[in-house]
Parts: sequence; structure tokens; C-alpha cells
Amino acid sequence: MNFKTSGRFSLALLATVFGGFATISHADTNVEEQMSAHVQMTYNWQYHPAFGAAYSGPNSIIHTAEKMYTATTTGFFGFRPWQGGELYLTPEVSQGVPFSTNLVGLGGFTNGEITRAGGTNPTLYRQKLFLRQTWNQGGESQRIEAGQNNQMAGWVDKDRVVLTVGNFSTLDVFDPNTYAKDPRTQFMNWGNWTYAAYDYAADARGFGWGFAAEWYKNDWVFRAGRMTGPTLPNMLPVDQSIFKHFGDQFEVEHHHELAGHPGAVRVLAWRDRAILAGFSDATAWLKANPNPAGGPYAGPGALLAVRGTEKNKFGLGVNVEQEIDKNTGFFMRAMVTDGRTETYAFTEVDDSLSTGMTVTGNAWGRADDGIGLSLMRNFLSVDRRNFLAAGGTSFFIGDGGLNYRPEGIFEGYYSFKLYKSSWLTTDYQRIQNPAFNSARGPMDVYALRFHAEL
Repeated sequence: MNFKTSGRFSLALLATVFGGFATISHADTNVEEQMSAHVQMTYNWQYHPAFGAAYSGPNSIIHTAEKMYTATTTGFFGFRPWQGGELYLTPEVSQGVPFSTNLVGLGGFTNGEITRAGGTNPTLYRQKLFLRQTWNQGGESQRIEAGQNNQMAGWVDKDRVVLTVGNFSTLDVFDPNTYAKDPRTQFMNWGNWTYAAYDYAADARGFGWGFAAEWYKNDWVFRAGRMTGPTLPNMLPVDQSIFKHFGDQFEVEHHHELAGHPGAVRVLAWRDRAILAGFSDATAWLKANPNPAGGPYAGPGALLAVRGTEKNKFGLGVNVEQEIDKNTGFFMRAMVTDGRTETYAFTEVDDSLSTGMTVTGNAWGRADDGIGLSLMRNFLSVDRRNFLAAGGTSFFIGDGGLNYRPEGIFEGYYSFKLYKSSWLTTDYQRIQNPAFNSARGPMDVYALRFHAEL
């Protein structure tokens, strides 16, 4: 990923063709939408002051003060071609520049939009194109409300089977959570809108081709799916060999009530299969091929040198959400992985834990405002730590050495409703041991986010 350094936000982004569309809605909430059009616009500006660093390496985040931003305008268009069928197209215009010119130096990155922003010029691309088919199986009818994320208003049976096929994100189907899911309206950090250790198959923007099946039965949901990954780890071109290189996931979800308040528990297992480098092999290569100049930065070639055979990656996670009262919700995610191979398509974390709570503004008379507080803890496997300590660098991290400590992150936000469907959010993140290195940090990040829906 190459980014040009600039802090300017192109106003042209907000005047794209999508701005002319308004939401197709119905006053009658019993009507099933046959077509829909929605638009969202999000601008996220972030700043970190200077922080202490005993040393820096090729993939270190810059320790002097700097700014970053992202801007996205997204259209969500859908129609029902037949009973139970929904076809969606999602084009997006994006732009932005991350900290340190390139996206490096953290396990838990601070802005969930940054993977889709590739410089100061607005870029139009097709984000999603997929078909969703629902087969109702009985039980009470449930209302599905229209939403910004490819959802038309209508009715479904509580018991049903749903198949999604096409170009979409694994996270559109797997790992839902009411309180920590959307970096445009909720928490911003990568470790809060999904598991930081979830190396789900996708291109560099977070999307791929594949299928996912869901079976809703009483209070249970069973999900299974397969998605394409990148041709090269963390790059944009997609490997279309879905029966050879892929990401598989299986999730079981159970809904319950605790003291009269709804909650859910989800268990997710996943496997990637792709041509990947093993960290133990790369560490051995580093030791056999020291930097000719005598420095510690032989790492960039190590993963390339030993990448050449197909390998499997595995992970297992637990996702919990629980309503405490009508205004307060709790969430928790925890995941462990095998940690033997390089990152395939997400971020550089092998085990992760995140937990927190959100509170709506009903308590102080602003029902559409909200507060969120969270704590995250990210870990590296022994194999990856040994590789980085030997001077190796991977796609996102590598300081030329490593004084290992888990990466700890606090995030808090306040979302203030401005007018109708627009919000201004202030956000603060405190990052201990950025990129798992106690020789650097702590790092403070301050953010302002504007989000509007049409």
C-alpha cells in the first residue's frame, strides 16, 4: 500500500453522484420494500502527539506528532428480483492518508476505514455485488428494518435459511455484535469491530468473493461459509482459486435472556489455506542471511524468501453481548490462533481480547447520543515474537528489534447527534506498547468523526 501524504479533504467527495440519491422509504412499516437506495458519508480525522521511542525501525509508526484522515461516500442499492431474493450493489468513493504515510506500526489500528483509503485522490470502486436468498421455515414473523448495510425492510420467519453469494465481506455475515461492530458509528479501533486476531480471508480493502449459509432455528443460528483471499498476503488482487486457497468459517450463535434482558453468545472457528510464510522458517533464514551492512533490517526479504508452500491457519473465538438495562450494553470478544504463519489478510495479532460497554443518551435526555468505553489486549505468538526480535519485519510491523509486551488499548467515544441522520463523534485512544514493543509509546490518539446517512 502506497499513500501520498496530505491532510486535505477533497470536498468533491461529498458531491459525488451518490449524493443525489435519497432513501426510498415507506411510511407504512408493514410494507416490504421492493427497492432501496441509501447513502452514507463518513469523515474521520485523527491526531497523535509525539511519544517516546527508544528506537524506530522500517515499519514503526512515526513517533513525532502527525495527522491522518479518511473519507468515504457509499451507496447501498438493492431490489427484490423474486420472492425471498435480494440483490445488492454497493459502490464507494474513498480517500485518505494513514499515520506514517503507510499503514504500519500497530496491531490494533485506530481507524476502521483506513483499509479502503489509498491516497489524496477520491477513488471509485465496486465494494460489493451479491445475492441474498431467504427460505422461510415457520415460527413467528420478525420485522427486518431497512438499514445502511444492505438491508431492505420486510418480514421473515424466525426459523429460516439464508444464503449469501457473490462479492461481499466475511464480516457482513459472521461475528455480529450489537454494541461493537461499525467503525462509522461506534468504536473506531480494528480490535473493536471484530476480533483483532481474526485473519479472515479478504482483499486489502476487506472484501472477497464467496458464499455463506445461515440456519436460524428457535434461539440458535448456525453459519458456515468460504471466501477468497488475496493472491499475495494483504494485497488487493483476489486469488480466484476458491477451492485451492480460501478462508473457511463456522459460527454457532445462541440467544438468551438474563434477568429479562436479551443477550447472545457466539463461537467462531476459522481456517485459512494459502501460500504463506512460516515464522520459524523466516527466522532461520534471517540467521543464515544477515544484513550485509551489519544492521538489523534483513527482515523484509525473509518472509518472501521462505513463502512458497501452502499452509493452514486456524483460530477459535468467543463473542458475547448482553443488555444490562434498556440504555446499557456489554460486549466481549476473545480469540486464540495457532500463530505459526504470517498474516494473510487482516492485522498482525495472534491472540486478542476486547471488552467494553455502551450507553445511550436516554439517561440525560439525548436518546440518539451514545457513549462507548472499551479495553483491548493484543498478543503475539512465540514464533512471531522470535522473528521480530531477530530483526524481521512483516507487512504492518517490525521495529528492527523487539522488547515484547502485549499491546494494550483503551478507547472511549461520545457520539453527538447533530441533525436528523448526522452525528459528530469525539474519540480517544491510549495505546500501550505500540506494535508490541515496550521500547515505544505510550501513544495517545485523538479523533473527530462526522457521519451522515441519507
